[in-house]
Order: sequence, then C-alpha cells, then structure tokens
Amino acid sequence: MNANGDGAAKFLELRDVHTYYGSIQALKGISLDVREGEIVTLLGANGAGKTTTLRSINGLNRPRQGSIRFQGRDITGTAPHEIVKRGIAQSPEGRRLFPRMTVVENLEMGAFQRKDRSGIREDMDRVFDLFPRLQERRNQKAGTMSGGEQQMCAIGRALMARPKLLLLDEPSLGLAPIFVERIFEIVSTINEQGTSILLVEQNALMALDHAHRGYVMETGKIVLADDAAALKTNEQVRKTYLGEG
Repeated sequence: MNANGDGAAKFLELRDVHTYYGSIQALKGISLDVREGEIVTLLGANGAGKTTTLRSINGLNRPRQGSIRFQGRDITGTAPHEIVKRGIAQSPEGRRLFPRMTVVENLEMGAFQRKDRSGIREDMDRVFDLFPRLQERRNQKAGTMSGGEQQMCAIGRALMARPKLLLLDEPSLGLAPIFVERIFEIVSTINEQGTSILLVEQNALMALDHAHRGYVMETGKIVLADDAAALKTNEQVRKTYLGEG
C-alpha cells in the first residue's frame, strides 16, 4: 500500500483541486486521499493552504477546478449543510463555540440537522464518555471555560453530527501541553471507534505520532506524501517541521 492511497478503497478523494480567494490562488492543483478508518495529517507552514483544503472539502470554498469525491460521490461545490448530512463534520480552527450558550446547548447545535432524538442522546453520552470534563461542565457557558475545555467542546460538537469523516483544524493550537496530549489521545480513540480523520496540525511531531499517513503542503501544493513513520524520519520534514538541524 503506498502513500497515494492505492491498495484500499478511497473514502475521500481530491484530484487536481484549484481554489481561489478572489484573484488569489490558494490551492494549486492538490490531490490527496483519505482511506476509510485512517487518520491522515496535513502539515505545512502558515499560509500553505491547509485550512483552505478543509474549506474546499466542507463546501465553504468552492474549487474552481478539480474534483472532490466522498464515498464514491462527487461533492465538489455541494452546499456545506448537505456535506454535513453526507457524513463530513469539522471542528474549526479557533473553536468557534457559541460563548453565551452552555456546553449542552453547543453540543446540541452539532446535531441541529438530526431528528433521531434517541440517537442524539446516545451521541451526547458518547461525547461525555470521551470528555468527562464536559459532563462536569455541561451547564456552564462555553465562553467561561479554559481553552482546552473549549477545544473538547468543539470536537464534541462536530461528533454530534455523527460524521463518517471528521475534519480537525489545529486542535492543539494555544493549548497547554497536558491538554495537547489529552486531545490527541481522544483523537486516536475517536478513530478507533470508527471515524476517519483528516487532521491539520501545527504540532507536526504529535500529529505524525498519531496519524497513519501524512501530506506536506507548501504554497498551495502537496510537496511530500508518505506514511507517518517515514515522514518522521524524512530529513526535510525533520528540519522544517520538527525543529531539528
């Protein structure tokens, strides 16, 4: 099985995707895959196009060229709420919670398109199992919690959509080291429970420790793709992203 995702069914497939902000081209023909059951990480410096890649997948930025397929269906340019219905949810960079709403109310917002009340209750219980601290703070206003607790709530809210694919944008940003380790342990648990994950993360070492495969982006292009273990030993990755040399 190689780093391009051959040898297994392609769950998410981006091919030659070009995305712009006005006249500025942010993605310059990127191609990547996520296989079912994988954690795939996207590494790169600020401005490399990582968040734009997620926004192209979740429908917030429509590519001008190229295709995005999920479970064999073309979702290029599909509306964001339809993409959530199809099974892709995102925990965004900066968390973006509703600060004056309680933890429970924020979690319920993640399930706003669902009608299966018993299933919603089950998923709320699952979130509280994953994040016991949220259970303790269930009636607390989200804006009064610590950064780590807010990150847990943001991931929990995305899980309330019962996604098949979870997009995580910088889950460790601004968190104390103890929270970073906890968040990544939970990311691995979510994956083990059957959710595929595409992870954008500034902490390259932590990301590669938990991912199966990775892609490295520079100025809107994929410049490296390999198994996570191989990327950890790659000289260019070690120098640029792991702070060595």
